Amino acid sequence: MADVSAGSREALARDAALLARTVREAGALAYAMFRTELKKWTKGASSPVSEADIAVNDLLEDRLRSATPDYGWLSEESVDDEARLGKPLVWIVDPIDGTRAYLSGREDWCVSVALVEDASPVLAAVFAPASEEFFFAMRGAGATRNDTPVQAAPGTELDFPRIAGPKPLMERLYRGPGEISLHPRIGSLALRLCRVAEGRLDAAFAGGQSHDWDLAAANLIVQEANGNMTTLSGDSILYNRRAVTHGVLVAAGRDRHASIVEHLRRHSLP
Repeated sequence: MADVSAGSREALARDAALLARTVREAGALAYAMFRTELKKWTKGASSPVSEADIAVNDLLEDRLRSATPDYGWLSEESVDDEARLGKPLVWIVDPIDGTRAYLSGREDWCVSVALVEDASPVLAAVFAPASEEFFFAMRGAGATRNDTPVQAAPGTELDFPRIAGPKPLMERLYRGPGEISLHPRIGSLALRLCRVAEGRLDAAFAGGQSHDWDLAAANLIVQEANGNMTTLSGDSILYNRRAVTHGVLVAAGRDRHASIVEHLRRHSLP
């Protein structure tokens, strides 16, 4: 992945400040509406949406697009405009990641926003206001949680206890030396991946059919915390493509991630 050039770093720093304050404001709005009576409905086959998702999306779009009118926009709660495909810089947004958790009154949800340049994230913010956790990353500058640097757990071993992901997927994929002992479910996929970045999980898997907006911000946070997040074959994840869905993914500290990918490569999957 290319480094951010000196000429663009000043602009990136401005965008970083814009992103941080906007995501904090969006999180405050989401939290103000949390555990209140909300209008809600179902999108597609089974995806829940509420008026809070739309309100937070509207705030993010107003703040970010008015400040950066030349950037593209891709959000879970906006109609997709394929003009984004011709934009070198694109905001990728999940106003409330973990809407089911949010509507159930649980705290494992967040606001997740990334700035993507040429298919790779360069800025990322994941804010979980209910637990007062703000994760942030800039490409090449490390990742933080509440302004304190975070690092993924070191090690290469496969027999590790702190693992998260959909249980059916784990039972199909994982053939490590020990028994599977899954971490309790985390409603937000972005937050699950950030737990890897801060070392509270050794590894996390994402089932198929996750989307750009679920992944882009957390991907950079994991990467900047000395971790890696890829497909099971080790391929990098590309964003702002026409198709925004992804297959099964794995995130872990760099050395352990390499061990997991090699382990899966050597064992044929059922």
